[in-house]
Amino acid sequence: MTTKQIDYCIELARTESFSRGAENMFVSQPTFSYQIKLLEEEVGFEIFVRNGKGATLTPAGQQFVTYLSNMREEIKRAIEQGQNFSAKYKENITISMSVRQALYFLPEAIKKFEKESQGTQITPRFQYGNSMDSFLKNESDVVFALEEQTKQLAGTTVHKLFQSHIYLICDKNDPLATKNLITDEDIYGHTLMVGGGSPALLRSIQQKLISSGKIEYFNSPDHDTTLTNVASGKGICLAPGFLNDHSGQFAWIPYDCNDTFSCVLCTHKSDRRHSLEAFIKVLQKLYSETVAFPL
Repeated sequence: MTTKQIDYCIELARTESFSRGAENMFVSQPTFSYQIKLLEEEVGFEIFVRNGKGATLTPAGQQFVTYLSNMREEIKRAIEQGQNFSAKYKENITISMSVRQALYFLPEAIKKFEKESQGTQITPRFQYGNSMDSFLKNESDVVFALEEQTKQLAGTTVHKLFQSHIYLICDKNDPLATKNLITDEDIYGHTLMVGGGSPALLRSIQQKLISSGKIEYFNSPDHDTTLTNVASGKGICLAPGFLNDHSGQFAWIPYDCNDTFSCVLCTHKSDRRHSLEAFIKVLQKLYSETVAFPL
């Protein structure tokens, strides 16, 4: 299967016309038709039903073209990334994290590092829920994680970054937003968003509040859904500070709790590049110099 055949197939599915498809792809109609025929022979099933006016997708063809369209977009992105890389960079460091806001100082770190280490590119990858899996498959060079997630990992080096506190998130017009510190008593009588892949520490705090019998709770599958629920007035939630994008949309008030999340970066022990070590140090320095920054 060639990229041309993929493009021809997608175009025919869109136009349902051999003549128009061939015209749009700047080839003769016989060439266009022949490549579609070769593709069908290769995959072993009929993608299109021919008719007097053109062609329509079979049920199997509909599913196949959906996959082809997604594949073509991935190929396009890969080519664009390769073009970017070859034009300016000789080396690449990929850093993976679940959410963009997890590393607030990442943009500043990239700017500083790439200025000092010309020829090395930093590529962020945002993979909600599977950033660690991607790292363990060697699909990324660095991963942002909580230290509790790294205790059973082999072949990795853990670099401490910062401690993140627990905050209550509520609408800016909520009376709770006027407080400087939130206690359990402040939360009693409210509806608390829970779940959403919460870390073990946060789950234990949520469970303690639920077991008090003094709050209502509402299961929320992920952080973005939780924030949507908070914005719509369904309730409030507790969250680690590293999830704060500092946009000012919500009130983030410190929660009266001594427990914190230890946020770290993991690298592969086998990756001993000086550039990687230098990038980690840039991030560590940025966080160590901003003690007053709420995390």
